[in-house]
Amino acid sequence: MKKKLVSSLLAVSMLAAVLTGCGGNASDNAADASADNAADASADNTGAASADNTGAASADNSAPEGQVINIYSFNDELRTRITAVYPEIESTSEDGTSSTLKDGTEIRWIINPNQDGVYQDKLDEALGNQLSASDDDKVDIFAAELDYIVKYTDADIDAAMTLESLGINPDTDLADQYDFTKTVASDQNGVMRASTWQACPGVLVYRRDIAKEVFGTDDPVEIGKKTADWATMKATAEELKAKGYYTFSSYADTFRTYSNNMAQEWVTTENPTTVKVDQILMDWVTDSKEWLDAGYFDPTVKGQWNSDWYTAMGSSSKVFAFLFPAWGIDTQMKPNWDGEAGAWAVTNAPLSYNWGGTFVLAAEGTDNPQHVKDIILALTGNKDNLTKITKEYSDFTNAKSVMETAAADDSFASDFLGGQNPYGYFSDSLASIKMAPLSAYDQGCVELIQNSFSDYFQGQVDFDKAKENFETAIKERYPEITEVQWPE
Repeated sequence: MKKKLVSSLLAVSMLAAVLTGCGGNASDNAADASADNAADASADNTGAASADNTGAASADNSAPEGQVINIYSFNDELRTRITAVYPEIESTSEDGTSSTLKDGTEIRWIINPNQDGVYQDKLDEALGNQLSASDDDKVDIFAAELDYIVKYTDADIDAAMTLESLGINPDTDLADQYDFTKTVASDQNGVMRASTWQACPGVLVYRRDIAKEVFGTDDPVEIGKKTADWATMKATAEELKAKGYYTFSSYADTFRTYSNNMAQEWVTTENPTTVKVDQILMDWVTDSKEWLDAGYFDPTVKGQWNSDWYTAMGSSSKVFAFLFPAWGIDTQMKPNWDGEAGAWAVTNAPLSYNWGGTFVLAAEGTDNPQHVKDIILALTGNKDNLTKITKEYSDFTNAKSVMETAAADDSFASDFLGGQNPYGYFSDSLASIKMAPLSAYDQGCVELIQNSFSDYFQGQVDFDKAKENFETAIKERYPEITEVQWPE
């Protein structure tokens, strides 16, 4: 194993507290399974990746594979998708913690929640121990969200294998993927170290019954005229308010439409000790305060990923709409809707945005390179499998041809959406998305700025105190940060 990996993974372990953030996403509903459940059994490391000290790691796919595949994730989504499409899985335990392949290999699903940085802490600890871990305890595959993907694709850290060294050719094997997902999955040298089965363009998801009562129609085209941009949306909010309804559940619902359109990174390589707050985020603060004071948000809902937010998705709620990508409809709205099927529909959001995405990475030092390669290709590079995921889980999958077909095929219509085929709206949103530049600090910054200004929105602190609290929190989370720069 190359010297660079030794020092880099040690650095990952030492810097875990520095680089680890926490934030809100669909993953925050993750089960609290523990990474400490891995068995103590060990075996000779005959299947480890090999390379010289300076070249890219190269998987020896002819060597015997290990007996255990350890897959780290922050929720159950990765397990369900892999189980649905990887044909070598023969059975899965009732509690979902392990699966058995046809060749007898065991998959251990090691799941920890994103909240408070738990998942990244556990993953960083495991990666830091990768060189000394027994074969059965080595990390083989791990997931990373968009908010912290750049931390793990960093070529200097070298925690993830390049796809080419694993035996995957991005130009041919992943040719149908959207370009922006391949860019996000690449290191600073433009080399792909991750892959994903999903793209995450966002739409506006609204209640059909409320639309009919207030606007006289639930037709997505007509409703889309009322949600065309933020100025139009504000007039629409007044109409909803007059009938006793809230436009969105809270200020947190609109955050991603702003943050996805940031012009600069939170932290740049040129100024690695400074957090820069983009102007569009302060626009979110100003607009959110105005909307909350005007009565366009439900004042009982404070943030996301809490019981009040989930209740706002129920049939007794007065909330008209949510802003979600496809995964949000499947993992958040469906489980929390207690009314009749077909009560929701989608239309264009007032501003195009992308929210989230689960990326799959092969850990340097895996003793299962062939299995890992096969799983990644089955999940992210097989069009038939991606079509299946779209139909079974309503994911907007990362295959241009599959999504073009889905947008024009009525068999992709959703019962939950009243027979509507949503993929045309997802595709339209994707076409105008401008991905915000990413940094390793995104998850922590995203969470902490929302937390700090939530107190301001709720009248617990004034504006300047909210800024001060963000500065304090961000420096505590990331001790190497010495300055926060606010837009003038």
